[in-house]
Amino acid sequence: MPLTPHRWDLSPTEAIALQKELAAQIDAGSPITIDDLKLVAGVDVSVKNNVSRAAIVVMTFPDLARVEAVTAQIPTPFPYISGLLSFREGAVILAARQKLKATPDAYLFDGMGIMHPRRIGVASHIGLWFDAPTVGVGKTKLLGDYDEPGMQKGDFSPLMHKDEYLGDVLRTRAKVKPVFVSVGHKATTESAREFVLQCTTRYRLPEPIRAAHNTAGEF
Repeated sequence: MPLTPHRWDLSPTEAIALQKELAAQIDAGSPITIDDLKLVAGVDVSVKNNVSRAAIVVMTFPDLARVEAVTAQIPTPFPYISGLLSFREGAVILAARQKLKATPDAYLFDGMGIMHPRRIGVASHIGLWFDAPTVGVGKTKLLGDYDEPGMQKGDFSPLMHKDEYLGDVLRTRAKVKPVFVSVGHKATTESAREFVLQCTTRYRLPEPIRAAHNTAGEF
């Protein structure tokens, strides 16, 4: 993984051009071999007072016992612009990743994968540098159209954008709002959905993301 894959303080026009270039490198056709996973990680970033704080929490799989948690913080390098979240969060996530002693087999991101206008949300963009299976789990719709999934855990419906199937709207807890699941890198839509379900217990968000969110907030 390069320490500095590219500059993060780009102009919005430069950032969009880079996204279009990098999107072609995303692997959305290699399924996650879930039975082979031993360690999984959740990734989340919080921004407050122009300081970005990232947390990565590693857990065993499938029992989801915490193994390691790392954090990092830097001055926020990029303004909040919809569709360019990875330029706001990427540098601090990579800084946290450098502190990890464990090597996760797969990552869950609080954010989008290919369910993105240019098919490269934060889970995809940073997935390229992690060079590992990554999955995006969004809490709200960024784009596209879908039918409401059934009300039971595991029910899902496809999200479409410009006639392209970008991922699933997945019910992770019965009668609770669904989440938006998409491939980040080195995954398929089906394996991404199954991975998220296997990491979800009694809450709406998968346990690794919940742990990372809590750690980033406490930090």
